Amino acid sequence: MTYTPIPQLGLGTFGRTGDAGIRAILSAIEIGYRHIDTAQSYDTESSVGEAIRRSGLPRSDFFVTTKVADTNLSKADFLPSVEKSLETIGTDQVDLLLIHWPSQNDEVPFDDYMLALAEARQRGWTRHIGVSNFPIALLDKAFALLGENTITTDQVEIHPYLQAPRLVNHCRSKGLALTAYQPLYKGAVNDDPLLKAIAETHGVTAAAVALAFLMAEGHAVIPASSSLENLRNNFASQDVNLTADEITRIRMLDRSARHINPAKSPRWDD
Repeated sequence: MTYTPIPQLGLGTFGRTGDAGIRAILSAIEIGYRHIDTAQSYDTESSVGEAIRRSGLPRSDFFVTTKVADTNLSKADFLPSVEKSLETIGTDQVDLLLIHWPSQNDEVPFDDYMLALAEARQRGWTRHIGVSNFPIALLDKAFALLGENTITTDQVEIHPYLQAPRLVNHCRSKGLALTAYQPLYKGAVNDDPLLKAIAETHGVTAAAVALAFLMAEGHAVIPASSSLENLRNNFASQDVNLTADEITRIRMLDRSARHINPAKSPRWDD
């Protein structure tokens, strides 16, 4: 499996705003989460920064990801938006900076925002760079522009019902890790008979089995929750060792069921 600096289990923070959001993120930190994912468009960068400060742990204990919104991809807006993100989080550097969505219909030239992403790293504003919601065609375009070893991850929707085999196989061939958002398909995995049966065998939840499966496939996962019980159950997925037969059976759940598919989406590979 390709080495990636991204901790395999992380915390998604979409919707975790205000005091309640800070408390939820702080609860996750207390459980042991150290990889925290935010974005300019989530309005949770301030919540993440405040939770980290309240935790009393050093900034160096955390792996923080944020994403540049598609509304900030232009030459005039890109780097100033990254500076604002750093100020909002309260850090001099994030660990991973992503393009959240590619520019729809190339309204902003591809090279402009990808080169700006590389410049953000050159300025020391991020340790690693990556992309999100990039299909194979755009990944290959990014590799051609920046080099195959410059991009750390492609963050995409992946879960047991959307396993994206074409994208996964292509990324494996390039040594590129994938980060799975919506890894629990909005909680629907909890009602899956197969996942529930496997979960019972391991003494965990169906959600933990889904996460363990994705991590066994080599992906990082960033489930989001405000529930203390769910945060703990999801964290327990790291200790679930699925058998080869269980992994094979879960692979058969794939049906290309996509939850996130806004009008600005690129042409997907699945």
